[in-house]
Formats: sequence, structure tokens, C-alpha cells
Amino acid sequence: MSHVPNLIVMLTWHDKTVENAIEVFEEAKNAPVKYWGFKEVGLPADKMKDLVKRIKAAGKIACLEVVDYTEEGCKAGAKLAAECKFDILMGTLYFDSVKAIADAAGLRYMPFVGSISGRPSILEGSIQGMIDEANNLVKEKDLDGFDLLGYRYTGDAVKLNSEFVKNVHADVCLAGSVSSMQRLDEVKATGAWAYTIGSAFFDHMFGEGSFLEQIQTVVKYMNS
Repeated sequence: MSHVPNLIVMLTWHDKTVENAIEVFEEAKNAPVKYWGFKEVGLPADKMKDLVKRIKAAGKIACLEVVDYTEEGCKAGAKLAAECKFDILMGTLYFDSVKAIADAAGLRYMPFVGSISGRPSILEGSIQGMIDEANNLVKEKDLDGFDLLGYRYTGDAVKLNSEFVKNVHADVCLAGSVSSMQRLDEVKATGAWAYTIGSAFFDHMFGEGSFLEQIQTVVKYMNS
């Protein structure tokens, strides 16, 4: 398959931004990765703004993933993304009010689909139901991307990822728990637009080397 999914490096551990995210980014910012992101919790707003500025100054694209399931919480996450001048708003359950904030701020909006609970998140629901939900949002709300918590699915994650990417008419980011070479192979086979890795780098799931060295290992593997 010619398309290699984009790696979005998440400066997060267990669905929270790490306290030393700025230092980690500065040490690894020269990695051959275009997309960098973090969560809406774990850092004060001033440090978030600083980190976004650093990501953009390095010529990268900044993504905020919001793990919230209420309209008010999702709106607060969207407002934070706008205030900090992120490029992409990922996560949240879909709400018209959230999309309105994203559109006004020029943010690309890629919401979750399915029934989600907890933090770290758990995904439930039928595969066909999630595909239908996404395609309806593409058609009715003009969305062009989704944040799929594939490996957090309580069912057959490999089947979900494959079928969702194949049948949804939009970009798909496979987010969460990509923590092994086998899962990298599975992600690549789907042809997804992107995938995220955060906790696995902090847990040294891709080698005992530095954060930068692990990113390099994953990128090289995916491009081989």
C-alpha cells in the first residue's frame, strides 16, 4: 500500500498531557514528524499556548485532543483550542455548538464516534453503527475527519479499524493504544490518514532509547 499513515506524536500519558511536555517536545522536535498534539488537561493554559507556539515555530501542525463527553465540556475544550491557536481539534463527541466554535476559529474538527466512557477512554457500539454515524456526519454536517479510538474498542478492534477506514468517506485517525509493531502493521494495512502514539513512547514500548529515538524507530518501520 502506497499510503503511509501520518504519525501524530502525543505528549500525553494515560490521556493526560505530561508535565514536562515542553521539554520533551524541545528534545524531539527535529523528528521527521509533521503532527504533534496533547490533551486538554495536564498543563495550565499559559504553558499550552507556549507549547503550541513552539510546535508551530518548528514548522509542525498542532493538535488538541479533548476527552470529554458533555456538551459543556466539549465546548470548553474547543474554546481552549481556539484560544491556544491549535490547527486541529480532535476528540469530543460531536455537537453543532462545538463545530461552530471550531469553524469560527479555523480549526479542523475531527470528533469521536461511538459510545465512549472513562479516561483512559473505552469505546463501545456496533461497527456498522459507527460507520453510519460517521457518514451521516460527513453528509449532514460537512465533516472531513474522525478520531476513532479503535484499540480502545471492547469488540474486534482490528475489524473495526479496517472496516471503518474502508467505508467512511473522510480522513480517519486511529487514536490510542498503538503500542506494538503488530499494531503498527495493522494500522498501516488500513490505509488510515493518521494514528497517534503517546503513552507507548513514555512507556518505552518502541525501545529503550530516548523519546526521539523511539519516534525515529516507528517512522522508519512504517516507511519500510
